[in-house]
Amino acid sequence: MTTDSTNPQHDEFIWLEGIRNEQALAWAHEQNPITLAAFTQGKEFDPLREKVLKGLNSPDQIPGIGRFGEKWYNFWQDAENPRGLLRRTTLDEYRKSEPQWETVLDIDALGKAEGKDWVYHGIFPLKPEYKRALVFLSPDGGDASEVREFDLQTLEFITDGFFLPVAKSRTGWIDRDHLFVATDFGEDSLTDSGYPRIVKIWSRGTPLSEATTVYSAAKKDMMAVGYHDSFIGFEHDYVVRVIDFYHREVFLLNAEKELIKIDLPDDAKFSSWREWILIQPSSEWQVNGQSWPSGSLLTMNFDAFMAGERALVPLFVPGDHSALSGVTATRDQLNGYSCTRDHIILSITRDVVNRLEVLTPKDGEWQREPFGHVPELSKINAWGVSDDSNDYFMTVSGFLQPASLSLGSLDNGAEQEAELLKQDPSYFDASRYQVSQHFAQSDDGTRVPYFLVCRKDVVYDGKNPTLLYGYGGFEVSLDPYYLGVSGVAWLDRGGVFVVANIRGGGEYGPEWHKAALKGKRLRAYEDFASVAKALIASNITSPAHLAAQGGSNGGLLVGNMLTRYPELFGAIVCEVALLDMQRYTQISAGASWIAEYGDPQIPQEWEFIREFSPYHNIDPTKKYPPVLFSTATSDDRVGPDHARKMAAKMQALGIADVYFYENTEGGHSAAADKAQSAFKRVMVSEFLLKFIGRQS
Repeated sequence: MTTDSTNPQHDEFIWLEGIRNEQALAWAHEQNPITLAAFTQGKEFDPLREKVLKGLNSPDQIPGIGRFGEKWYNFWQDAENPRGLLRRTTLDEYRKSEPQWETVLDIDALGKAEGKDWVYHGIFPLKPEYKRALVFLSPDGGDASEVREFDLQTLEFITDGFFLPVAKSRTGWIDRDHLFVATDFGEDSLTDSGYPRIVKIWSRGTPLSEATTVYSAAKKDMMAVGYHDSFIGFEHDYVVRVIDFYHREVFLLNAEKELIKIDLPDDAKFSSWREWILIQPSSEWQVNGQSWPSGSLLTMNFDAFMAGERALVPLFVPGDHSALSGVTATRDQLNGYSCTRDHIILSITRDVVNRLEVLTPKDGEWQREPFGHVPELSKINAWGVSDDSNDYFMTVSGFLQPASLSLGSLDNGAEQEAELLKQDPSYFDASRYQVSQHFAQSDDGTRVPYFLVCRKDVVYDGKNPTLLYGYGGFEVSLDPYYLGVSGVAWLDRGGVFVVANIRGGGEYGPEWHKAALKGKRLRAYEDFASVAKALIASNITSPAHLAAQGGSNGGLLVGNMLTRYPELFGAIVCEVALLDMQRYTQISAGASWIAEYGDPQIPQEWEFIREFSPYHNIDPTKKYPPVLFSTATSDDRVGPDHARKMAAKMQALGIADVYFYENTEGGHSAAADKAQSAFKRVMVSEFLLKFIGRQS
């Protein structure tokens, strides 16, 4: 049997599209029992699931905190509170081994009272009083959320307060009585990607329909957002036209509600901090007689820049092996910097291992100091507690090193020792394992780094069950991180774990990402295959014992391993994946990724896209490794359509060992709580050991 799915009219499985399509759901519900019977009924499944869940619910894990005024807030999930508690305490109380917490909002109780299985999606407090907040709640774990105003004094929702129904809203405070709102305003208010295209200012006490429009993006744009920079003494309002994932126009909204375009390259990352503008160009930028390379960090006085001056000062310039890594700022998500009141903290990577620097403007110059210490092949991160002090949080972790959380101050310099507040527990005996970094050579000679985690006494006999993980897209870097319960579910079962830092990611800055964009996409897959070949050549494993795992864009990656390199792998775990690259722009938020993959509606671009569209490259004459496709009905970002269609097509072609599992909740993470996460992790472990275990 063969199928021609190059045209939707000839796509025999297009009926499996549609998140809530009843026929598609019926098919998925028929598939689930088959997969569950195969991988959740073994004698080791329940004990291991309970062990993993116990680790995920450990009361000893670090409760991450953020300071809102004088209170320190945390969102906590455990066995008794699977959907979670938003709670708060004091810093002195937090320092104790068992702090006393005040419950702010019980998500489980709220869901029970309202008859909805709410999933918490965050809180946005109003500075500087911190008496009000916006709470984001998803009905199923998908990206779309309801927004409600909450009183942080009475700990109740404000009945006549700001409220937005479920949508992919982008909203935030301007002041107590005004919000920036970009949401589903009705007909023609969304982009082709399904995100808001209209930004309005909404005044308290007025209906949303009377909110004042300040900007409208085009339907073909990705979205539009407005946000308020609340840094005291340097407040600004901005509107951003997000053209696509990598291009944007930023406007300053002045007191007269006029939009003034900030003259930047449209692929530059932008932020303002105090009186400074911060710019990170993603392409070489010729300005004021100078040329700044891609991935630089540049600054100058914001007002002077807006007045036309261009006396830019470099705060970072990348090298052959170094890049400015993506550190999330405390004030907004449109840039990659972490700031306190008087200092900027930079994270700089060299061959995917990072270090920190503190930058301080003083007397017209920028001083820099090294900051923090980290073990080899580990990850250090630091960020400002708030922008009204020089306090910072710091975490240190590694593949075998549980995270630690410290609190420090930069008031007396970067060398002042931070206070250790909390230490995550160990979930497995790390003393038996080792971490090493290696480099594979891709088809075009590019040097591709990868991390390998294995037992110290590993025998290089080609029989070690080895799991190779990757992503390779959207300038996302795969840094070292504590394996946690993965140590229980994989390492302690005899597995070897490998992370590949392939092109398409951000490990070496924007150019590493752009090296695998659109028509260059195959470079990422060649990189990943080169790591697989290096593992096989080292004899730590062999194709029969090597598996590939990835999710989302990483699911597309391993989908291409399945269709392009089936001879290298003994199993594939493909999660919440893109797979039908001809119709991806018409499924969920797919149109927002055209800048990454290309537009399949343009014939010249479909020519190269087809080369990495797994759905169109299945060959019934080939022998494929066993594959497990997992997704979620509520995934309104990628959509479950891809996994459904791919699995159904392979099964219809008579390909053996094609398994499919669709969770109902959890959105793009495919798990709404820790119990669902533990279940899925162990199911994957059972699948892997069945097909690539030493006995196979």
